[in-house]
Amino acid sequence: MHRVREIARPVTQDVQNSGKTPSGASGHRARLRERLLTGGAEALADYEVLEYLLFGALARGDTKPQAKALLARFGTLAGVLNAEPAALKQVKGVSDASVGQIKIASLVARRMARSVVQDKPVLGSWQALLDYLAIDMAHLNTERVRVLYLNAKNRLLLDHHFGDGTVDEAAIHPREVIKRGLDLGASALILVHNHPSGNPEPSRADIQVTKRIAEAGRPLGITVHDHVIVGREGHVSMRAKGLI
Repeated sequence: MHRVREIARPVTQDVQNSGKTPSGASGHRARLRERLLTGGAEALADYEVLEYLLFGALARGDTKPQAKALLARFGTLAGVLNAEPAALKQVKGVSDASVGQIKIASLVARRMARSVVQDKPVLGSWQALLDYLAIDMAHLNTERVRVLYLNAKNRLLLDHHFGDGTVDEAAIHPREVIKRGLDLGASALILVHNHPSGNPEPSRADIQVTKRIAEAGRPLGITVHDHVIVGREGHVSMRAKGLI
């Protein structure tokens, strides 16, 4: 009597053919991916966004503990994305590969925000500019000074990182700011810096150096449109406050 031999099929094929959802870590990843692709912008919580980012650094296993630890350490998703690599690696379970995944996501966000304000009149894309500056500067731990040089049509000629440190004449010299503008053929500029404390209200030094730069530029045909101060709590336009 002949016996019919049963040929075992791979488990993965059985799962696919049965329509059942994969179980365990692979199933969790599949479910997150499905929510991401079909659920819209708010489909994933912040820790789940980090989980998904970290999948690329860990081929198998659970990335939820690292994701939640990162949020506990840095407070917000933006705080994680803007954290220094050395600080990220202090979190248990976060490897160099994990840091790379986080930093590339941060870079993508910056490039997307910058692309919105490039090749457009800056004053007509003001909210997009503020969004770009917030993404780029709000979570920095040191003060950074930037000058946005504009042409006669208020299009961006150069987004120049002038230096790091407190905004006063020791860090940013009015003559140097205006000279760079003349070299570029700029007609106007916007000063930008951040307050690591989170509070974007201008200090006396902020106001004084802005007035000196405006005075230096006026006879040479370079207008200071604004001085924007960025912090975790929001932003302040010195022009809107009547300080320019």
